[in-house]
Amino acid sequence: MYADNAQLQPDSWLVTAGRTSEPGSPLNVPLVPASNFIIGGKREYSRDDGTPTWEALEQLVGGLESGRSLAFASGMAAIAAVFDQLHAGASVVLPDDCYQGVAGLVTAGADRGRWSVQRLALNDTAGWIDACRCSDLVWLESPSNPLLGVADLEAICAAPRKPGAIVAVDNTFATPLNQRPLDFGATVSLQSATKFIGGHSDLLAGVATTKDEAFWHALRKSRELTGATPGTLESFLAVRGARTMALRLERAQRSAMVLAERLAVHPAVELARYPGLPSHPTHATARRVLKGFGTIISFDVHGGAARADAVCRRTGLIHHATSLGAVESTIERRAAIPGQEHLPPSLLRLSVGIEDVEDLWRDLDNALNAATT
Repeated sequence: MYADNAQLQPDSWLVTAGRTSEPGSPLNVPLVPASNFIIGGKREYSRDDGTPTWEALEQLVGGLESGRSLAFASGMAAIAAVFDQLHAGASVVLPDDCYQGVAGLVTAGADRGRWSVQRLALNDTAGWIDACRCSDLVWLESPSNPLLGVADLEAICAAPRKPGAIVAVDNTFATPLNQRPLDFGATVSLQSATKFIGGHSDLLAGVATTKDEAFWHALRKSRELTGATPGTLESFLAVRGARTMALRLERAQRSAMVLAERLAVHPAVELARYPGLPSHPTHATARRVLKGFGTIISFDVHGGAARADAVCRRTGLIHHATSLGAVESTIERRAAIPGQEHLPPSLLRLSVGIEDVEDLWRDLDNALNAATT
């Protein structure tokens, strides 16, 4: 077994990470459904010491992200562990467009006086660089959910920062295959393994990765004390799903580019957002910091919320469902989600799966035409 991924390209690492080469051992990472172990070895109790199945997932993601990973029960559990490192009265800066779970967590903490909050536009690079000098936690999400803004991570993560400051990047939309925040200088990179890593809409898990050994141990202690540990089956499924992530991502983001270009000129669409479109506000930054533009498109339908809802009802191949990053394509109106009312009411978020692109377009085009006639 390769001890690290220095000799391998990411596509190969995805296939081999976490396996053992010991003769007679199972080829695939096994399920180890154990809460405790015989005393005297590497581990005694899984909440404190982990399991071989968790460790396979951590090795896989850590190699992709060029750091050391910890698996959690969900993406939000990993995020909460980062916020758990802040002292009372800390200052936090986060994008004005970000995942509603993070916004809710930050608002709840601010209401209890745990921290103060500043919001910035993701493309305000100068503002983010200034924030690094005075903030305890700089929280970035790039591309953002659901407006797909792309931050200049290269400039922001390299900026001088307040001593002890944490620069965290939610890397879920990009995946480690399109962007490695730790290589830019971020303190920690976070993944909702529920999405692209698992890739099959059948698990909840999160992963935090860092190159800072002390920070890794602090996150591990937080996971232990809060019990935010991943399930054994979920970890197994995440590893199995990740084996095909490179193939799934390549297919889906190629289709996403085709669909975004067609949506941009569709008469029923008011505005299409995709980092790969030259019309996108942060397209130039995306070309510089991303290896690929991802699989998520958001677009506004002419006619407001009612017509956007009608589009969701009329798709057939594309499922009207939340979440993203799986083999199947999904669509939803984000402003209908509690906490997302500030978004354009007719904005639809489309997660492109691995179906044939022409079948996807036919389904989408039919739904748009039917909803607007």
